[in-house]
Amino acid sequence: MVERKKTRAFLKWAGGKYNLIQPLSKHLAASEVLIEPFVGAGSVFLNTDYDRYQLNDINADLIGLYQLLKTEHQRFISDARTLFSPLTNQRETYLQFRQQFNQSSDNYERALLFLYLNRHGYNGLCRYNLSGKFNVPFGSYKKPYFPEAELIFFAEKAQKAEFSCLGYQQVIQQAERGNVIYCDPPYVPLSKTASFTSYASQGFNLDDQAQLANLAEQAQQRGISVVISNHDTTWSRKIYQQAVIHSLQVGRSISQKGSSRGKVAELFAVYQAMPIPKIL
Repeated sequence: MVERKKTRAFLKWAGGKYNLIQPLSKHLAASEVLIEPFVGAGSVFLNTDYDRYQLNDINADLIGLYQLLKTEHQRFISDARTLFSPLTNQRETYLQFRQQFNQSSDNYERALLFLYLNRHGYNGLCRYNLSGKFNVPFGSYKKPYFPEAELIFFAEKAQKAEFSCLGYQQVIQQAERGNVIYCDPPYVPLSKTASFTSYASQGFNLDDQAQLANLAEQAQQRGISVVISNHDTTWSRKIYQQAVIHSLQVGRSISQKGSSRGKVAELFAVYQAMPIPKIL
């Protein structure tokens, strides 16, 4: 069988799953519906083939951008293209656009600037301070790539998706028997200085990690298959003790120095849907 070429997300994203599509897909059960409470850049959505998708993220800027692409991608792409030029690829311009983004309450403007900041900011990070202000520094790239083909592909496939900006708890609790859930939460930090969980101002702490595992167990009891990805640590194995654990080595992509981007152990915690007993 010829392997289908993988599709890249149009956003740069720390922790994106583009390079893990093949091993991850082996653990995603067949279903009509795939639910992603932490959709991020959407690599799993883009590289799977379900009839329908329920894609959620707590980051309102991310979901606002996705909803715009679904409904008016031609206008959006045309306007976004103007933000990718030598004149806009300067530190002063970047800082002006970042300030404009943080002060704006217009959804369309924020979506355009969110894409610009993602492609021109440092390392593709998406980070907010405690006041909810985007604070990623300028990336100093020679020529930031305008992902037109990726934007078009996303917009076309988005016709099969519903987008929401809710807490992960609500999304999982609303799932129905037979659905499949894939969770890619902010990872358990490997050290006190290695956490990149501020993709939204609310953050994601260890209590959230444990609650997510509990919700996965409850969903499993309701006949829903759940897969969670995370760092493979003693603590994460403890909270996922009711799941089948699959471990793998994954290359780092977020370290500042390329020479220090080694491999780290990650895991997939797989909760197979339990059959619902028939009532005679």
